[in-house]
Amino acid sequence: KKYDSLEQAFLLGQNGEIDAMESILSRFHEFFFSLPDAPSRTRKHIATPARKAACKRITMYLRWMVRKDSKGVDFGIWEQIKPAQLICPCDLHVDRVARKLGLITRKQTDWLTALELTEQLRTFDPMDPVKYDFALFGLGIEEKF
Repeated sequence: KKYDSLEQAFLLGQNGEIDAMESILSRFHEFFFSLPDAPSRTRKHIATPARKAACKRITMYLRWMVRKDSKGVDFGIWEQIKPAQLICPCDLHVDRVARKLGLITRKQTDWLTALELTEQLRTFDPMDPVKYDFALFGLGIEEKF
């Protein structure tokens, strides 16, 4: 009710830095659960990097909302968070392919793994590193790797 868009709630943690996503997600989590009507049972569904979670669902949601994609995968309706700031969503499929390609070395799937993968993807495209997520996921789901 307070904001015109959910995007505004994510911007509470924005600090202008390219690597602000940890702050953005942590502050969103704090804000969300500070609301009087926030159901406590949803805590398990809204991850935070403060607990070292990979934050797969929320980084995927941000990818959909921030990236503009002519293929219909991402909506790109939010404009204040930049694609360069996004963190690659890490799940079993993406992790498996990324490890086999040598993009990540960590054994566990956590926030640091998501950061490691994103940093590697930034070497390919610093302005939109997360665009590779769909391809990594697709290769993993098809078990081509």
